[in-house]
Amino acid sequence: MPELTRRYIVMTMATEAPFDLQDPDAPFVLKPWKDPAALRALEAYRDHAYPELASEIAAWIEAIGSGPRIRGGVGARNEAHVATRPRPRPASARPKAKPKAAKAAKKRPAKKAGKAKGKRRS
Repeated sequence: MPELTRRYIVMTMATEAPFDLQDPDAPFVLKPWKDPAALRALEAYRDHAYPELASEIAAWIEAIGSGPRIRGGVGARNEAHVATRPRPRPASARPKAKPKAAKAAKKRPAKKAGKAKGKRRS
């Protein structure tokens, strides 16, 4: 999988520190094997990624789906909440919206059949 690469070394910190919301380079770690909400996030990421990366993420999601069901601490807490929300349809399954201008141009009211105009007889 040349598109999915390890870019960061993630390790447990000795002490808990707050997440820096202002740091644009801070990685956010999700564990899709252990957290169903993380798996949903990965599915959403796949639906919006470029094709090569999307296909590799799809293979990863398939491996997670066919593997054993594992839940971690946060994953166990998230499981009840993920199950109650409806799953959105993938972007590829959504119908494409038609431009309104094109619709309006195609629909023209039909001419009403009326009396023929002619010369009056006196």
